[in-house]
Amino acid sequence: MQPRINIRQLEPQSFKAMMGLEIYLKEIDIDPKLRQLIKIRASILNNCAYCIQMHTEESKRLGESEQRLYAISAWKESPLFSEKERAVLELTDEVTLITLQGVSKETYIECLKQLGEQALAQCIMQIVTINMWNRIAVTTKMIHEAS
Repeated sequence: MQPRINIRQLEPQSFKAMMGLEIYLKEIDIDPKLRQLIKIRASILNNCAYCIQMHTEESKRLGESEQRLYAISAWKESPLFSEKERAVLELTDEVTLITLQGVSKETYIECLKQLGEQALAQCIMQIVTINMWNRIAVTTKMIHEAS
């Protein structure tokens, strides 16, 4: 597999804007482990090996268990996730696969209940941002070097 164009080199201002979002997302109130769950789940759905590798490594550094990392791909069948995490993972699925059904009323209401308006807004921004990164990485066939 050969990488394609390097957008970071060709369009550095676009990466500067994306990194501005990342700076914002590091400052939000959502638990860092939950942010990584969002990133991993969206990356699984988008078949983005680069981001799966990057964010599972980061999750391990944050103390996430390997058992939970393995279970993310089948989170609906796993008892390892809290109600809040399950709500956020469902939101991640629905936003990432938005053309299938949009975001259901049930998911929206459950996320609002679990998170409140501010954290829900922050989760939506996290989901949207990782989906942008996934699309860049998959389109350009980025390769994440093993750490």
